[in-house]
Amino acid sequence: MIAVVKETATQDQLDHFVKWIEGRGFKTNVSQGDNETIVGIIGDTTQIDPFLLESMDIIERVQRVSEPFKKANRKFHPEDTIVDCGHGVKIGGGNFQVIAGPCSVEGKNLFDIARAVKASGATMLRGGAYKPRTSPYSYQGMGEKGLDLLVEASAELDMPIVTEVMDPRDVQLFLDKGIDVMQIGARNAQNFPLLREVGKTQVPVLLKRGLSETIDELLMGAEYIMSEGNPNVILCERGIRTFETRTRNTFDVNAIPVLHHLSHLPVVGDPSHATGYTRYVRSAAYAATAAGADGLEIEVHDNPSEAWSDGAQALTPAQFDDAMRRIRLIREAVTAPVEEAK
Repeated sequence: MIAVVKETATQDQLDHFVKWIEGRGFKTNVSQGDNETIVGIIGDTTQIDPFLLESMDIIERVQRVSEPFKKANRKFHPEDTIVDCGHGVKIGGGNFQVIAGPCSVEGKNLFDIARAVKASGATMLRGGAYKPRTSPYSYQGMGEKGLDLLVEASAELDMPIVTEVMDPRDVQLFLDKGIDVMQIGARNAQNFPLLREVGKTQVPVLLKRGLSETIDELLMGAEYIMSEGNPNVILCERGIRTFETRTRNTFDVNAIPVLHHLSHLPVVGDPSHATGYTRYVRSAAYAATAAGADGLEIEVHDNPSEAWSDGAQALTPAQFDDAMRRIRLIREAVTAPVEEAK
């Protein structure tokens, strides 16, 4: 349930109303935008008489929310959320960012890749120190040493780090290392203990859509994080598993505008994992940009044929540079004001 507060309400009246609601055993989520203030009421709201609320001096109107995700719901928070990722980089609300780097941290070549992607316009550095692999015999990542290399590269280039956390027991390590954005991968999208653990922090979380998740299930994953007190969630469409075998996954570009309609959270597209092949990555990146994504996550490697994981979907620095030039042109087109026909 949401209660829209009248413009004439004072802060004291709003505070009193929130205290009154919480005193009846409900949780609240207050969203104060430029045009209106909304109080989200979370709990078994069948116990609340909406007519009673509407009779109060400060309440404009009351509306029930049928979706199970509340904090992630745009009805609760009409204005776009802007997530501060550190180093002066923000995403959402018109702030577009590109996350780039290798699938796996392999060693000192990380620095050459990081310098190249930043020179081309990337604003955030990605790299896996812990790798969830289908086979237990595949490369599993450098672990803590990989985190240290990411932190070193971040300090040199003044770029936020995006890297995957797989285990609730590792969250404190990521906090201690100063990781800027913790990524939850597709295989952990419904690892609820992990979602709750990152939710207890205030560190931004890039939440990827699960292999066969619906959009609502992705939003419920975000709800798990936000329900623990962390509002800094970035959603990521990275392709879903379908019957099609010509690509690694099926890139659900539809999900980008749908998520923007349903939720106030920033939405990122991952064309690398969606397609699985270098030759398709750039086209998918352009599609995601045109669909209104708030950012992209793209894998880049200086020598993809020698990459320790997912080389088949990595762009070379030169390919990435070409892609960034075209992405900027598409962004200019989709964000340019349109004059209405007279």
